Amino acid sequence: MFTLIRNAHVYAPEDLGIQDVLICNERIVKVAEHIDFEWDADDFTQIDGSGKKLVPGFIDQHVHIIGGGGEDGFASLIREIQMTDCVRYGVTSVIGVLGTDSNAKSVESIVARAKALREQGMSAWCLTGSYAYPSTTLTGSVARDIAFLEEVIGVKIAISDHRSSNISAEELARLATQARTAGFLAKKPGVVHMHTGRGKKGLTDILKIADETDIPITQFRPTHVSKNMPGFDEFAQRGGYLDFTSGIRTAETAERIADALKTVNLKQITLSSDSNGSFPKWSADMKIIGMGVGKMETLFDTIRHLILDQNISISDAISIITCNVADALMLDQKGRIAKDKDADLVLLNENLEITDVIARGKQVLRDSQLCVKNYYEYE
Repeated sequence: MFTLIRNAHVYAPEDLGIQDVLICNERIVKVAEHIDFEWDADDFTQIDGSGKKLVPGFIDQHVHIIGGGGEDGFASLIREIQMTDCVRYGVTSVIGVLGTDSNAKSVESIVARAKALREQGMSAWCLTGSYAYPSTTLTGSVARDIAFLEEVIGVKIAISDHRSSNISAEELARLATQARTAGFLAKKPGVVHMHTGRGKKGLTDILKIADETDIPITQFRPTHVSKNMPGFDEFAQRGGYLDFTSGIRTAETAERIADALKTVNLKQITLSSDSNGSFPKWSADMKIIGMGVGKMETLFDTIRHLILDQNISISDAISIITCNVADALMLDQKGRIAKDKDADLVLLNENLEITDVIARGKQVLRDSQLCVKNYYEYE
């Protein structure tokens, strides 16, 4: 099966100008100013990219693929994500995570959901663990989960949050060592992905570990970060990865990222949506007073604000949801438009609106309309 995209302005994410891109099955086979290619009509599709921008498919590294929630009772548990919830917003790869609740939700369920999304044509991985420590696992060990479960690429934990297990710096260092060593064995990043709340410690425990052990600071991946978080500046100066959350007010998130880019290397910054996770509202005495839900569409909406409001170049803005994430998570086939990379692609019109999406070589959005369905929608 061949697909040829003609005359699109390619951001790979670097600006390549007007190019043709040829896809064979799930891979990009050629990128050039003009590709003269024909094939049997039954197995050949052409897409006119004239006047459009072609960018890599988006990688969302913090998605509650089986739903988060639970802070306001069982009724507040959020539904699992569907494949179409992702691809309609340009997200072709996800990393699934557990949230506050690891009682009604499980690692078994999140691995199964990652497998299901793969079967439906996306790329999906997940993390073992949740907010809690000791970490909830499938095999009984964080290291074994990472080493032997194909979909599992690291572990999640919560720090600096009243819902966390208040893990100590020593315990966090041991967890990182387990994940890192298992990652070596399985050729995975073995990251410690950390929900980072607004508590008093911020990122200071990670800085302590970096001072007192030989674990590299890049092993720790804090998400939901903000510049006023304790330890943010020093963590950035030492080369740590910083994952912002698109949240509900995407224009404000874009402003915070643009501010961080004044002092932080672009390659250290990523963005994720926290889609299908809970956004609880707390009173001063930490009682729940409201609940919101993370949404996938906020990911690219934040990027649009970066480009249109904050004057960040398309190449730089797109990097934080494509190549930066791919590099940080050792997803070597993802995040770039180049020969032999996976054919995950998004076409944008002149208003930076998503019009077409290709996931693993298959067109899933055409002229702003879904052309795929979820499993039970076929009945």
